[in-house]
Amino acid sequence: MAWWQAFVLGLTQGLTEFLPVSSSGHLALLQRLFGINSDGLLFFDIILHLATLVAVCIIFWKDIVNLFKKPYKTLLYLIVATVPAAIVGLILHKFDVLDEKILNGRLVGVYLSVFFTVTAVVLFAAERFAKRRKRVCLLGWRTALPMGFAQAMAILPGISRSGSTIAAGTFSGCNTEEVSHFSFLMSIPVILGSFIVELIGGLKDSGSVTNAFTANPQFGWCIALGFIAAAVSGLFAIKVMLEAIKKADYKWFSLYLILLAAACLILQFTGCLN
Repeated sequence: MAWWQAFVLGLTQGLTEFLPVSSSGHLALLQRLFGINSDGLLFFDIILHLATLVAVCIIFWKDIVNLFKKPYKTLLYLIVATVPAAIVGLILHKFDVLDEKILNGRLVGVYLSVFFTVTAVVLFAAERFAKRRKRVCLLGWRTALPMGFAQAMAILPGISRSGSTIAAGTFSGCNTEEVSHFSFLMSIPVILGSFIVELIGGLKDSGSVTNAFTANPQFGWCIALGFIAAAVSGLFAIKVMLEAIKKADYKWFSLYLILLAAACLILQFTGCLN
């Protein structure tokens, strides 16, 4: 891994983790284009996840503190909303579905194209619904549950976590500001959970990390650069997304995803992803 690749991957992770365009889909696409399949890649992904976790905690530290104040309603909603993603994530991890069938499969470009398109359609529908609805409700079980199931679906690369959860909250009729804050709070246990799972995997495969440092003396700098890029761009992405949510303006994200989906198909059938 070159330093510039680490910077691009870190920048991409930070931006796409919180913008409704799917960080996992973007990272899968870029890593395949860069031809990165080297020792230490899992450890590098762990560092990027940690950086985005830091970013969301900085922005929402007051909301995080308030979770542990009575009557604990939001905390309970958060636990309920996290359960579906935890169950789906553990199942997919156990059977290695994402890595073997999708991310490392021969048709990765086709899968990404389909999932990016699904996200684009969902965002477009959510924008239309938000601008036409006449009444809104407060955050509750009828909002937390749909957002939780939407987050579970977003484990698939190309399905945006933030986009799907915000859309689910919008369709349930919840207040836009509450949906946005709850969606970002939902990212904390999911990012933390994936961080722990990847960390365990990294510890089991510690030899690959050692090999990465041995084979590439600049690997340490790549990790530091990727972390900084992901954290800083994550802070920027959160602020941009909060403004977009206030206006329910998702059409440009939808257009971008449609173009990206088309690009994935072109890259797939021209052999650039093989």
